[in-house]
Amino acid sequence: MTPEHPRDSEAGNGTVPGPEDGARRDPRPTRRGVLLGVSLAGIGGALAGCSTSAVPYGANEAGAVPGAQPQGAMATSGAMSSPGGAMSSPGGAMSSPGGGMQASPAQPPAKAAGTVLGAASEIPVGGGKIYTAARVVVTQPARGQYKAFSAVCTHVGCIMSEVANGTIDCPCHGGQFKITNGAVVAGPPPSPLPSRPVKVVNGQVVLP
Repeated sequence: MTPEHPRDSEAGNGTVPGPEDGARRDPRPTRRGVLLGVSLAGIGGALAGCSTSAVPYGANEAGAVPGAQPQGAMATSGAMSSPGGAMSSPGGAMSSPGGGMQASPAQPPAKAAGTVLGAASEIPVGGGKIYTAARVVVTQPARGQYKAFSAVCTHVGCIMSEVANGTIDCPCHGGQFKITNGAVVAGPPPSPLPSRPVKVVNGQVVLP
């Protein structure tokens, strides 16, 4: 009989006869073992590549959406970035597309501090108007030039009754005073009418 070839023994039982008694294990891997190892390595790699986290719609292979802001970025408190890159004010006003701040809404005109007597349009040029409750007479000797005086006559304390022909007239004893400076023109008054401060604010005659 022909003696058994060593390769036949390797194929049959995976052992190679050696000089020692008995058989030893062949250290070379068999084809079946190699294929099994490759298959297990491929399955393991596929499982490692899988992720249990949710992937956003439109994400690339890395799981990120192109152009999206990275997670964890802190947003500016109370403000949004404008298309021009400028930040709006903390009050919440949006920045303009050019990056500049939009103008704030127009503020209502400030109220005049003092006593409002009336509209400046009520005082004729070359004449005046008597405000009995405030005991003041306001004249306009020239357009836009306003003067104010006490409406109490310096004679016996009567209240002025009329402004006409360039004078402020007292009804009691015929006293008359100039509309320009309150000086005595006629009658018994011993002194001119005391002047009073006056100004025009937003079309209103105001005593500070």
